[in-house]
Amino acid sequence: MSWLGRIIHCHTGADREYYRAFRRMFGVTPDNIELYKLALVHRSASVKVEGGENINNERLEFLGDAVLESIVSDYLFIEYPHQSEGFMTKTRSKIVSRQSLNRLAEKLGIDRMVIFNPTGNFAQKHLFGDCFEALVGALYLDKGYNTVNRIVINHLLPEYMDLEDVSQVENDHKSRLIEWCQKSKRTIRFATESDGEHGGAGQTAFVSRVIIDDMKMGSGRGSTKKEAEQEAAHNAWELLGDEMGDFILDRYDHLSTAALTGAATEAEHNGAK
Repeated sequence: MSWLGRIIHCHTGADREYYRAFRRMFGVTPDNIELYKLALVHRSASVKVEGGENINNERLEFLGDAVLESIVSDYLFIEYPHQSEGFMTKTRSKIVSRQSLNRLAEKLGIDRMVIFNPTGNFAQKHLFGDCFEALVGALYLDKGYNTVNRIVINHLLPEYMDLEDVSQVENDHKSRLIEWCQKSKRTIRFATESDGEHGGAGQTAFVSRVIIDDMKMGSGRGSTKKEAEQEAAHNAWELLGDEMGDFILDRYDHLSTAALTGAATEAEHNGAK
């Protein structure tokens, strides 16, 4: 389609609302609008085509995830020339996390455009962030890496994310974790002891385990008890930030409730006797 044809089509064609939405989000007019429309089709609403193949946004999501990680890595390398590899890795993880991308997608209005089956058996927790990654994949195929790089770094990141807040290194993981447990009405304790080995300069090394609701949720080592507990708390946060951490605690709550219910039933039964 010629440039004139695209202008006419995006103002008068059946897809004009899509053109307007993507131009508002990304500041560019799509050349291949079908790529962007496909990026909005979740697997729960897959379209079956001739030959039995299901068409959805999963392949575009895979591509967009890789492109986004590359762009953010490049950005952090240039923006923070004196920071360590560990700092950049953690900051990148925060930026491209499912939670961050989900919030970004909602701010862009992607949540109002996604096509999915609300009765499907799938987790909707990060549905919109996944579609955002698919749209990045569509942008890459349609406009090329340099254009996507410019859009992400000059438009999306500075306007929709507080990068200064994201890049802050949180040092007091232990206090944050204790505060979270108190608000969530969960028990927490640190089991810290010398591991019988020595750290640098002849110092005794310590190992610490975080135990939340009687479950080990993270461990760490350090030359002091404080260092070991901070590392253990950090590792516990990493697990709790993942869906598996939520699943473990939810499962524990379910089993505890079932055990209490069973004990109460047995007590009533014994009382009846």
